[in-house]
Amino acid sequence: MKTILAFCKREPVLSIAALAALITCFFTPPSMEYMGYIDFRTLALLYALMVAVAVLRKSGALDLAARKLYAAAGGARSLALLLTALCFFSSMVLTNDVALLTFVPFAALVLRLSRAEELLLGVVVLQTLAANLGSMLTPVGNPQNLYLYSFYNMSAGEFFAATAPATIASGVLIAALVLFIPKKSIPVACFADKVKLEKKSFALSLVLLAVSLATVFRLLDWQWMLAAVVMLLLVFDRGSLRDADFLLLLTFVCFFVFVGNLGEIEAVSLALKKALAGRELLVSAAVSQVISNVPAAVLLSGFTENAKALLLGVDIGGLGTPVASLASLISLRLYAKEPNTSTSRFLLVFSAANFALLALLLVFAQLFLL
Repeated sequence: MKTILAFCKREPVLSIAALAALITCFFTPPSMEYMGYIDFRTLALLYALMVAVAVLRKSGALDLAARKLYAAAGGARSLALLLTALCFFSSMVLTNDVALLTFVPFAALVLRLSRAEELLLGVVVLQTLAANLGSMLTPVGNPQNLYLYSFYNMSAGEFFAATAPATIASGVLIAALVLFIPKKSIPVACFADKVKLEKKSFALSLVLLAVSLATVFRLLDWQWMLAAVVMLLLVFDRGSLRDADFLLLLTFVCFFVFVGNLGEIEAVSLALKKALAGRELLVSAAVSQVISNVPAAVLLSGFTENAKALLLGVDIGGLGTPVASLASLISLRLYAKEPNTSTSRFLLVFSAANFALLALLLVFAQLFLL
């Protein structure tokens, strides 16, 4: 029992998803129809992208690029802008959680070396906002985008037409928040360890990303893509076959079953459709605050045809509470590990910035994008 409780505490979203799927099984008994609930294309793409990014990180390319960008910083504010921009733009390809896992520890390192540790709280909050909002632009930026892009069979033009204006507006707002970082000069940090680019791993990561993106934009069937990714890793980097977040994939499977079963319960299906009708943006953003935006996207997609409003709702809805986006919890954990930090103070600043941008972007989307 202690082991089960420890697992539930460590993986709360998966635990909730599994429990929700189990409960609905009593109303819709298990059958072969369950296989039809699962979006195997999305699962295959998530796996391929996760292992591709894992290989890219191992190559040292991200760390090398980050240190070169740091060298260009001229002061505390410009350094904060660069660290934030790293998360904003890298999340469009690497996903929001990978961007934060990569650049939040890097931010802590360079701020320590620059004797500017007092800026860490504000910088990490900015990085979290940047990763959650920058990832909104592309289908591969976060799991909910990839799922909705596939579920609604959206074209690249339709997708970018929905997300680009909101991403640009987000970038402007985040840049404005950087102005709250005080101006001060900082010394140039000397890194004790040198980062070398592993060219073979870097080349392999680029090939894996290219194959994955070809499938995202429907130039290659997902079955051929998955076979190609597995074969490449078997030949060049077998260890990376295990470098995917398999618990995230299992979480998706549980939510697919949960949503599929709910769709078979007529009363629930009608109630959700009625609640969403004409209110997809606000309802999806609100639901994201409680169960996070990835399961919100999976849950609500089966009950509305308004792909654009739902997409914007769950992406913007990643702002707000710490659980609205799982990436935000990553930032919180990473920040809490640093010495002389205050979690309560972080949550105060985090909440103020997140809810302010959440309100502004929802109004912007409602008035100008829908």
